[in-house]
Amino acid sequence: MAAPALPEHWFRHELGRLVSILSRRFGVHRLELCEDAAQTALLHATRSWPSQLPDDPGAWLYRVAHNRVLDELRREKRDERYHAEVRVDYAQQEVQDDVLRLLFVCADPAIPAESQLVLALKTLCGFSTGEIALRLFQSEEAVHKRLQRARARLREHAEVQGIDPARVHGVLHMLYLLFNEGYSSAQPDRVIRRELCDEALRLALVLRDEPAGAVPETDALVALMCFHAARFDARLDEMGGLLLLDEQDRARWDRELVERGLAHLARSARGGTISRYHAEAGIAAEHGLAPSYAETDWEEIVRLYDVLERIAPSPLNVLNRAIALAEWQGPGAGLAALESFAAPSWLASFYLWDAALGELHRRCGHRDRAREHTQRALASAPTNAEKVLLERRLRRLTDGYAR
Repeated sequence: MAAPALPEHWFRHELGRLVSILSRRFGVHRLELCEDAAQTALLHATRSWPSQLPDDPGAWLYRVAHNRVLDELRREKRDERYHAEVRVDYAQQEVQDDVLRLLFVCADPAIPAESQLVLALKTLCGFSTGEIALRLFQSEEAVHKRLQRARARLREHAEVQGIDPARVHGVLHMLYLLFNEGYSSAQPDRVIRRELCDEALRLALVLRDEPAGAVPETDALVALMCFHAARFDARLDEMGGLLLLDEQDRARWDRELVERGLAHLARSARGGTISRYHAEAGIAAEHGLAPSYAETDWEEIVRLYDVLERIAPSPLNVLNRAIALAEWQGPGAGLAALESFAAPSWLASFYLWDAALGELHRRCGHRDRAREHTQRALASAPTNAEKVLLERRLRRLTDGYAR
């Protein structure tokens, strides 16, 4: 239960801040202790603030978490120099820089890339192991093992001071995944988590303001986030149901965010490199600029998916390209592209794979195949909103609806 007048995302945001500041104060090798102290402070807050908030909630949390770390160090008789009370002014902490600094710590090249992501998403973003497992297409056990190995590495390795240019790519990937979880959440009752998207965009802009982080890829990622965030208000109906792109009221799209995205996309064109963020931002820009769904330049979107597949090959690119191809050349072309592709086992059992096949079979008039795939997608869809959408598709099949 959250304290009055404080939204849920405030606590999630404070978790990352607290862990970042505490790990700077006591050392990143004590990261687990800092995490536990931050979680304890948040738990105390939900119990102690039911009727009245403290004058400075952030400072209150810091004092509780800081004292918790000191208590643990005393209890375990570690490092005598921390036994004396340390007076720290919470307001003077460079909070934004601390959060970004810890992201760069997590991007240690000695830690495998996926383990870096697990560590950052768990420590700074408060993701559960289940949420991380779903996003990385791994088991929860595998995620737990990666987390433990990454923490062990940090316990033995000195932390990074400042922003290491060699780690910018890893940090961008963490922010990309953080935004994606907010844009299409794995939580059953929340298909959109704006606070995660806001935090990812905020950190990306902080990174862009740092000389080492002001690279074309950062602007491209900021552009991508702006384009997607512009559609938030139009993605859900009045009952919280999910609306697909062709169902959205484009008058509700945030045109100011689209313009900001275009400005960052233009800045990202400097230099001779093109990243996955450039290609994905280009695709999102095509949607943002199209006057209507029917007037979307699907041919250009298919071309951009081809570029994306060359830069960052992924079966998910093949899936999304086939959907765009179906809009450009007809459902038969999209279906042929999917059925000729040898999908890996994790994709073949992924609900979006079956949802796409079900929709394309429906549009091709293959009602039995459409029903089979849609039912499979419904059985494994992670959120209530997506289940409702798939149930709607099944009713259309039953009612004889054809597009």
